[in-house]
Amino acid sequence: MGRLAAHITGAAVLAASFASTATAEQVGEIGVDWAGNDIVIEAIADPDVSGVTCHLAYFKRGLIDRLANGNWFEDPSNSALECQQTGPIKLGDIDRSEGGEDVFRASRSIILKTLRVKRIYDQANQTLIYVAHTRELTQGSAKVSISTVPLRGALSE
Repeated sequence: MGRLAAHITGAAVLAASFASTATAEQVGEIGVDWAGNDIVIEAIADPDVSGVTCHLAYFKRGLIDRLANGNWFEDPSNSALECQQTGPIKLGDIDRSEGGEDVFRASRSIILKTLRVKRIYDQANQTLIYVAHTRELTQGSAKVSISTVPLRGALSE
């Protein structure tokens, strides 16, 4: 395969992986201080599991904080996650491997820092596990938030 074909194939695979991730809808915003810093709350419906909605809260730095503290182009990695059954649960074509799959991702800096929500299916315990973490080039994903949705009696495939 030629270089151009390899680049086109790689771009197509990347585009397909982004196409399956959910979009977030902002449902709340809390001003936390005079510097313009906010906590943003977003609702994320799992695109491959109907009946499950996650609420993700994260810190968004304001302009005054950016001016005072530098680090202009990124927000902190802190986030909180809670997922609930919001209707009849129906599993779509989900990744059932131990590594799971991304449900949502959003850039948290100008380059190389992404906030992600990943779903893992725990078949033995009939539970969906959702994990929020930030993927960073230099500091990894030290800050993690987790939420589980039990499937006992709620599952229809």
